[in-house]
Amino acid sequence: MTTSLLADLGIRPLINANATLTRLGGSLMPSEVVDAMRDASHHWVDLAELQRAVGARLASMTRNEGALVSTGAAAGLTLAAAALMTGDDPSLIARLPDGGGFARNEFIVHKSHRNGYDHSIRSAGGKIVEIGSALQTHEWELTSAINPHTAGIFWFQGAMTGIGDLPFSTVVDIARDHQIPVVVDAAAQLPPVENLWRFTRAGAALAIFSGGKDLRGPQTTGLCVGNAKLIETMRLNGSPNHSVGRGLKVGKEELGGLLAAVDRYLKLDHAARSIECEAVVAHWNRELCRIPGLQAERSFPNEAGQPLPRSHVTFDASISAQSIVTKLMAGDPAVSVAFGRNNDIYLNPMTLENHEDEIVLNQLVLTLTKP
Repeated sequence: MTTSLLADLGIRPLINANATLTRLGGSLMPSEVVDAMRDASHHWVDLAELQRAVGARLASMTRNEGALVSTGAAAGLTLAAAALMTGDDPSLIARLPDGGGFARNEFIVHKSHRNGYDHSIRSAGGKIVEIGSALQTHEWELTSAINPHTAGIFWFQGAMTGIGDLPFSTVVDIARDHQIPVVVDAAAQLPPVENLWRFTRAGAALAIFSGGKDLRGPQTTGLCVGNAKLIETMRLNGSPNHSVGRGLKVGKEELGGLLAAVDRYLKLDHAARSIECEAVVAHWNRELCRIPGLQAERSFPNEAGQPLPRSHVTFDASISAQSIVTKLMAGDPAVSVAFGRNNDIYLNPMTLENHEDEIVLNQLVLTLTKP
């Protein structure tokens, strides 16, 4: 989409110093991803054949048994729930999302991990069984929740992890003892790049990542990696098959785009990127601390638990963080930043393009200093 088309639609592009948020478009696709999508768009293919070929390549690249491209990480959760309930039984696949009478239709989730993506599990026909409290979970609560109807355990990795839950290793050990698969929602857990194989090597049956966040692939993609048999059953429950996942369609363009995105991501110098982000945050903090009425300091890790820094800017009572955020979005160019909880904001360098860090700083300084 060109800036002229955005202008024609009355939409202003913005600078994202917030996070890889879906509501902001997730990420910006680099040229090699766009080129791969454009190339795929010029050809007719057997879509199922292409899905398998791309999946096999992605599995090899990410050091996993199997891989599948879904329409976003949330769709990956839906397909995983469906697959764990149906196996490869066509009669069960045809019945979803009515999983009420299934032998296995329950999914265990920590109370501290409950979030809006519960819908992804329930939309497949699954029933969520909650364990623990917001502050603590005991091992006996997990073992007591496991019964013949248990289809799997969903683990949500991110900001909520480590608050009120059991350690991931404990969950995996208990699940293995009871032969219950663990599915990890790791949508925003890149970087580090090692997460592409860390969760599955630690015992998870499946890990699901967003293709449209730090991978910078198409926003409408997710990357599901893990157990080959589970991946194959997810295919049976997904498009182009007429099943609960028929509407979760991945086109040839998205398949090509995500493959190119993962290939690019694995070749990046992630250490150099971390150094660059640290330098930006240090510069921001030095300049902002010169302004009366605020304090800027390094915050690590970032909002999703990724090992990259942010600048945490706290204002005194004379400055309203709400007003600053509103003015930044109304500026030219518009800048999106993250709200804190106590009259503060966060500036994130990981989503910025070349030289945008100076634009973000200048816009914030202007907003703070102009009458």
